[in-house]
Order: sequence, then structure tokens, then C-alpha cells
Amino acid sequence: MSDSYILAIDQSTSGTKALLVDEKGSIIAKETTSHKQLYPQSGWVEHDPIEIYDNVKKVINSIVDSNQSLMRKMKTLTITNQRETLVIWDKYTSEPVYNAIVWQCRRTTSMCSSLKAKGCEEKVHAKTGLKIDPYFSATKAKWILENVPGLKKRAEKGEILLGTIDSWLIWKLTNGRVHATDVTNASRTLLFNIHSLCWDDELLRIFEIPKEMLPEVNFSDRIFGMVEDSELLIHKVPIAGVIGDSQAALFAQRCFNKGMAKATFGTGTSVMVYTNEYVQAKEGLVTSIAWGFNGNVHYALEGIINTTGDIIRWMKEDLTLFTTFEEAEILAETLDNNEGVYLVPAFVGLGAPYWSPNTKAGITGMSRNTNKSHLVRAGLESIVYQVKDIIQLIYKETNVVVKELRVDGGATANEFLMQFLSDLLGVKVIVSHVSELSALGSVYLGGLGMNMWKSVEEISKLNNEKRIYSPKMDRETSERYYAEWMKAVHTLLI
Repeated sequence: MSDSYILAIDQSTSGTKALLVDEKGSIIAKETTSHKQLYPQSGWVEHDPIEIYDNVKKVINSIVDSNQSLMRKMKTLTITNQRETLVIWDKYTSEPVYNAIVWQCRRTTSMCSSLKAKGCEEKVHAKTGLKIDPYFSATKAKWILENVPGLKKRAEKGEILLGTIDSWLIWKLTNGRVHATDVTNASRTLLFNIHSLCWDDELLRIFEIPKEMLPEVNFSDRIFGMVEDSELLIHKVPIAGVIGDSQAALFAQRCFNKGMAKATFGTGTSVMVYTNEYVQAKEGLVTSIAWGFNGNVHYALEGIINTTGDIIRWMKEDLTLFTTFEEAEILAETLDNNEGVYLVPAFVGLGAPYWSPNTKAGITGMSRNTNKSHLVRAGLESIVYQVKDIIQLIYKETNVVVKELRVDGGATANEFLMQFLSDLLGVKVIVSHVSELSALGSVYLGGLGMNMWKSVEEISKLNNEKRIYSPKMDRETSERYYAEWMKAVHTLLI
């Protein structure tokens, strides 16, 4: 039996998980629950922060209750989270002043356009590595401050706090004793200077955000505080290993050498390549902090795809094209090819390399013979085409050749999808046998911070089983598929 355990919270766009992990990096218990997706207007996406924290408490207590004999050996609680989603709350009551505005939400599109028209983009990009886009957190905060009466004045007095989901959870877990975030989440807000590693006064002026609202920024492996919520069965456990979900997956995929890349398939997909040092992103990529660890900051380039796993959910729940994910795979494989049918899933606009927030989704190439197998296959294929868009962009901007792609997330269970990904990219696709890599990334960083493991070399030896897909499709066919995808996208771009 292991001597030490770590409890990880993975708070994602669609739900919350608690995972109990031993010192070998093996997941020995897991609890999962989902939360409501709120769509008050077309293009708007919100979550209820209270529901999210209630779910965190529920999964923690459930997993602790089922594994009571191990709890005295628990070293720390770690957190990984959906990144750009923003919460603003009252410092004294700990009540949200508005729902969390989710990273997918496009309500600040015109606000972003206005800031770009004022010439702010170049300065923001130079300091943050990011683009001015509704995806990131700053304009969400600006929108709430402008739309909740009296809030701006209270924020200037230090009565109102903001944070990404990690900050919100840390605040609630510590009973309001700690207002903090980590460098990876901070680097996604448009307010954090990724060179000086601090909140930037000039950026705060651009977005009109009072500095008094902002959390303290720590490295990912730091101890952030102690669990103080009396409703939890893990009172006084330290919180360490806090990191945004995509960077956490990069760490868990052992992408510790320059040029190593991974794709995390969730509601959307993050394709990230580790660069170690800062690399200036150009057209469609963004630069982020990969992690802050052991006193040093490391960097990564990222391409963001707004809609991937959500395509599968849309086809299943809204179009009712299939009832199980296995059925989706069977439907796709009934066709020898896609017969020219392409789905461009721009439900919340298109991210890199297009950065076209106003583009709408569309299906092209249908005939009277088109049936649900074609639509399902087109939906699955669209995930792969978007990943290829990013891989192409990485090479164009950096000359980094991605020789293999490490992948994680729920969609990796779909064998059709993984094989098509290998075929289109023309490289090996390596699927970890553990789908919960974001949680494991936070676990590894928390364990390193608590001296449960001594080095990344020790981490690299843990729990490393995988499945490898190799290209089978001839290059002419794969290139033709991709060219037709590009044609479909460009017919819809606004």
C-alpha cells in the first residue's frame, strides 16, 4: 500500500471531478458530477459559481467518505481548472455578484473590436503573449463592472474581488483567507505581464480594472493555503499544485523538451507546444506560461480551438444522431470516405488560425444521399481538421516540426477519431492510457511542491502506458481532405 496520497480537483467546463492518486501516479478513486450550462442569449455562456463550489464539496466529501482509511496519508489538495472563465464576488459575503462568464462566451466581441480600433492590441500582445479576444478574461471583468450597478466604485474601494475558477475555489476552500492564483491562470487574463511576472498597471488601465480586485500570483508548486471550510472532510489539508487545465495536461504528458506537443480534447481543444523559453507568437498562436515550478517559469505556444468535444455532445444531445459515443464511432466507420460533406463547427466563432468570432457554423457538400452517418463523420473529422490547422500554424510561425502528438481527454477513446488524426497529420498519435491528465499534471506539481517526488525525472517514470496510432492513409488522400476542409471554412468566414 502506498504511503502517500494526493486529492485532485479537476474543475472543467462541463463538470467537476475529484481524483485520489497514489505516489505511483495511479488513480485509485474518482468522483464526477456535472453542472448546468447557461445560455442567456445567443453566444453568451455562463456557469453558476455557487453550483460549481457545491459540486466541489460534494465530490471531495464523497471520495473521502469512501476512502477514509487513506485520508490520514493525504499530502495535499491540488486544483486544475477551466482557465479563462471569470468570477467576481463580494469580499465580505463571498457571494458572486454575477454568474461566472465562461471562456466560450462571445458577449464582449464588440468591446474587443473597440479596443483594437484604439490601437491597444500590439501593446497587449507584447506584454501578455495573447490577442485581444472575448476568449480571455479581462473583457469579461470589464463587462461585469459596467453592467452591475455600483460595482465599479465598490471594486475601487477593495470590496469586490475577481479571479479565474482556481481563485474562486481557493477563496471558498480557505474560508476567504486566501485570494490567489497561479502564473498559468494569470497568464490567460490579458492583465498579467508574462515577462515581469506581475499584474501590469498599463494593462489594468486599458481594461479599466481596479488593481484592488486582483489575486496574489504564485508559482504552480507553491502551498497556497489550508482547507478551512468546516463542511469538508479534509480540514487543514494544504492546497498546492494549482495550474490551468491545458498546461497541467502538458506537464502530465511529460512535454519537458522543446518542441514536444500535446492536444487536450475537452469541450474545446488546446494544442500546446513546449518552448521552455519565451517565443513571440505571431498570427494565430498565443504565448502562455507553461508552468512556474521550482523557482523558474517555463513557456509554451498554444493554438485554441473553441469547439471540439462539444460537437460530439451537440450531435448526441441536440440532434439525437446517436445515443452512445460507441454508436457514433460505428456510424462514422460505415462510410468509406466523407463523400464531400464537411461540418465547420463555428458555434462560438473560430479560434486560431482564423480568429473570426462572428463566423457561424455550417455544413457544406450535402446531397440528397446524405444521411446521419455523413453528419456524424463530418463532425468527428472537423475536430481533426482544426487540430491540423494549429499544427500547420506552429510550423509556419516557429519552424518547429511536431514529430508526434501526445493526446488526452475523453475524445481519445474514439478510435476512428484518433486514427484519422494520425492520418491527417502524418505523425504518430500517442494516447495515454490515463484520460485524466489535467488532474495528474496538478498532482505531479503538488507532489513536487510537497516533496512527495524529488524531480521531473522521477515523474517521467510514473504511470507511462500508452497506445500509439500510426498513419495509414496515403498523403494524396489526406491532403485532398484537408484542402476541401479549407475550402469549406473559407466559404463561411466573415
